[in-house]
Amino acid sequence: MPNRPSAAPDPLFDRRSFVAGAASAVVLSCFGCDSGADASLSSFGRLEAVWGTHGIVGGRMHKPRAMAIDPSDRLYLVDFTARILAYEADGEFLHGWQTPESHNGRPTGLTFDPVDNELLVADTHYYRVLAYTPDGRLKPEHTIGGVNGRGEGEFGFVTDVARDSSGCYYVSEYGDNDRIQKFSPEREYLLQWGSHGSGELQFKRPNNLMIDPDDRVWVCDACNHRVKVFDSSGELLFAWGTEGSGPGELYYPYDIVRDHEGDLYIAEFGNHRVQKFTPDGQPLGVWGSQGSGDGQLWDPWALVLDSEGRLHVLDTRNHRVQRVEVS
Repeated sequence: MPNRPSAAPDPLFDRRSFVAGAASAVVLSCFGCDSGADASLSSFGRLEAVWGTHGIVGGRMHKPRAMAIDPSDRLYLVDFTARILAYEADGEFLHGWQTPESHNGRPTGLTFDPVDNELLVADTHYYRVLAYTPDGRLKPEHTIGGVNGRGEGEFGFVTDVARDSSGCYYVSEYGDNDRIQKFSPEREYLLQWGSHGSGELQFKRPNNLMIDPDDRVWVCDACNHRVKVFDSSGELLFAWGTEGSGPGELYYPYDIVRDHEGDLYIAEFGNHRVQKFTPDGQPLGVWGSQGSGDGQLWDPWALVLDSEGRLHVLDTRNHRVQRVEVS
């Protein structure tokens, strides 16, 4: 069994904290070798680049915990200081802004909505979803939620938001609720499903949502170490996943993305790796192993695929992003 995710606090700065003469400097490297994946598992990708500087000002990041990408391949991160940071795909820092409040806790989910050209922020500890323009202007009229509770349209700790082809919103939450709520394009409550537990229709921290081209809702049921798939009305279609560190097993799956071929990539927070799967859960390969070297990961939290099919991995406790050419 792998080591459980570390709860030890970070120092404010690590060995990447200082880059002389540039507070927002980008550390960028390119490579031509495979990652440091476990030799017993086949690697699905080749490390292309590593970038990021640890810190709390400018383009530096401190424990980034969610990531999104827009149609122009600009990346958006939110870190443990509740700053949202925008970068070019190669790590060039563009701009950043602060969420309205962070005393209670920081956001843990980001989604870019190309229809309304908005960055949707799961403002976890304020029980709401915020909407921003790409340059950081808050759109308060597009906020979903804001009231803590178990009622319709109320939230516990919000983890993620996604939209389907009809414009409806799906919002996941954990805590006492552990459920998915669905809202109309006008952000009006429609329905909900799920509760806390390990049963067929239950969740323990639904941490990330993905809507596929058939409007199926994929859920990373993180603390149950599995993936669950629903139709747009909340009917369970299928589920897969077994706790562990072997091929095809999962340990705290935190994020999931789908490529153009229909294959899936899952970031495992607890196994410090990314696995590739067929849609029915057959393992196709792995990338990464625990550590701080290039091609290694420490508590990876999020994934995005860019327009060229490259995988960007949010390497949370290493305060950086790694880009992988997938195969």
